[in-house]
Amino acid sequence: MRKAPTEAERRLWSALRSHRLAGWKFKRQEQIGDYIVDFICFKSRLIVEADGSQHAESAADQARDDWLSAQGFRVLRFWNNDILNNTDGVAEAVLAALEIPLPNPSPVKGEGLDFSSSLAGEEGARARQRVGRRGGE
Repeated sequence: MRKAPTEAERRLWSALRSHRLAGWKFKRQEQIGDYIVDFICFKSRLIVEADGSQHAESAADQARDDWLSAQGFRVLRFWNNDILNNTDGVAEAVLAALEIPLPNPSPVKGEGLDFSSSLAGEEGARARQRVGRRGGE
């Protein structure tokens, strides 16, 4: 963990901490796997990162984001200068992301629900055929 936050991180933390953003709870400098994220809301599985110029087109950041996404997290990145010049706008963007419902995880293969039996006639037959094919994959 870093010892001292940047000015952009301090400003963003001021907007996120203590349930200030519509009651959402954020933590800062949390370890997720091998990574330390700037800010995280576990309930919404949203990670917010404050990036300096060293992060421009970083392959390491892309690999990190890909891994975090595979773990079910959404990652929002903001440039430090955007945070410093428009903290309220950044907070609004974070709030908008928080209000997007989490996607339901896909059912494990073979454990999905079959609603085809409630469909009548040809439509039900087609649905049962599709469900049957998926189950046999």
